[in-house]
Amino acid sequence: MERRWWTLLTVSVATFMLLLDITVVNVALPSIRKDLNASFTDLQWVFDAYALTLAALVLTAGSLADRLGRRRMFVFGLVVFSVASLLCAVAPNPTFLNLARALQGVGGAVMFAVSLSLIAQEFAAGRERGTAMGVYGATIGVAVAVGPLIGGVLTDSLGWESIFYLNVPIGAAAVVLTFLKLRESRDPNATGIDWAGVATFSLALFLLVLALVRGNAEGWGSALIVGLFTGCALLLGAFVAVELRVPQPMLPLGLFRRPAFTGVQLAAFAVSSSLFALFLYLTLYLQNYLGLSPFQAGLRYLPTTVLSFVVAPLAGALLTRVQARLMLGVGLAAVGVGLLLMGGITADDTWTTLLGGFLVAGAGVGLVNPVIADVAVSVVPKEASGMAAGVNDTFRQVGIAVGIAVWGAVFVGRGTERVTALTAGTPAAQAAHPRQLVEVASSGSLPEVLAAAPAASRQALSDAARAGFLSGLNTVLLMGAVVSLAGAALALWLVRESDIDRSGADTAVETPADV
Repeated sequence: MERRWWTLLTVSVATFMLLLDITVVNVALPSIRKDLNASFTDLQWVFDAYALTLAALVLTAGSLADRLGRRRMFVFGLVVFSVASLLCAVAPNPTFLNLARALQGVGGAVMFAVSLSLIAQEFAAGRERGTAMGVYGATIGVAVAVGPLIGGVLTDSLGWESIFYLNVPIGAAAVVLTFLKLRESRDPNATGIDWAGVATFSLALFLLVLALVRGNAEGWGSALIVGLFTGCALLLGAFVAVELRVPQPMLPLGLFRRPAFTGVQLAAFAVSSSLFALFLYLTLYLQNYLGLSPFQAGLRYLPTTVLSFVVAPLAGALLTRVQARLMLGVGLAAVGVGLLLMGGITADDTWTTLLGGFLVAGAGVGLVNPVIADVAVSVVPKEASGMAAGVNDTFRQVGIAVGIAVWGAVFVGRGTERVTALTAGTPAAQAAHPRQLVEVASSGSLPEVLAAAPAASRQALSDAARAGFLSGLNTVLLMGAVVSLAGAALALWLVRESDIDRSGADTAVETPADV
């Protein structure tokens, strides 16, 4: 088999592991909550700890790969991710788990940053790269398709720890393939690392997510939350100033003068901050509200995941025939319509109320993912493919991290308003009780709370908590749809074929394989 196909296979295996980890964690969250006695906020951090470090470091990882060697950095990322997965599996408490998830994000940042550039260096722009991106997109579809089922089976049979143990043998196999079959390459013009940019961006993102996660509990006008938002704004300003002045910026702001480059980043942010971020809350609905097991919840995701898997390779085949902006616009619009169809859930509904939305959104994701992957590395010179892939993955992960935090704040805030209205005139409406009822209903610990309440008030408290949950969920589904539809409009406006390289082959920069 030719080297380029070995490269595609290895990158796809690694990508499969990364995405499998995300999807299997979704259905395991309630079990993690029960075993580690985790709170609603702890569950948010299971995702955000990973997404924060990945988003903060993926640009630097791309720059390091261009400078030190893409194969070398890819192996480093695989090793770190696999070791961190082992630490996740043995976590004794939520804090340890979330720190291990943050370490996973470090390994994931390297792997995400290098994956697309490894493909781009082996496959010429045009039909060949379109085929490769179709396979890459199909890998995403497979991981998403089988992830919930694998996660459900493993969690039900072996415990949630097994979902992390699974990454260790997959990572080891990918390391072996990388050493044996991939060539080394780098950007000969790469220079130093923008550490000031890394520091300011990372801290700004952390303060933003922390403020959003803690806002309901601390009070949005409290000194702590206002201080966190202010610090975030100041650090973002400092980040922009640094990027405009350093010779080799972490994020070359000049790239955003290209409308297609800006458009594809906004498209990546839109799909990640809408559907992918909302999977957390949909899973809580399926398992903690409807009472489904992890495996049962995984089965319910099949309509979305199967359609994503089927549509992705078709989208890859259409890359050279249909304008990218049309595919992005239609795909994101489908995601938005799917989220609208999922909304309006009532207390008497079953999971089938989500089915229509799952189908439409799944097709939209399958259409969007290969296009984003292709355009992200086709609007810049091949030598900067590591940087371009890093920027794109940053927008994806920032979308997930910020999306989960924003939707969590809105979810709890809107649910709290609903509980307060339903329990008016009772002790349950006082102080932080309404917010706590929404959070325990979300995390799956409502039965324990009700058991400690007076028997006469249990049914009323249960009804109020569950109504608050649905009110919050319906609100974030609606808002997620608006974000996705806005992303569709921006992609149609900004992405132009004239900015995308559809020419023939370029010569990749190569160094000896033993470097």
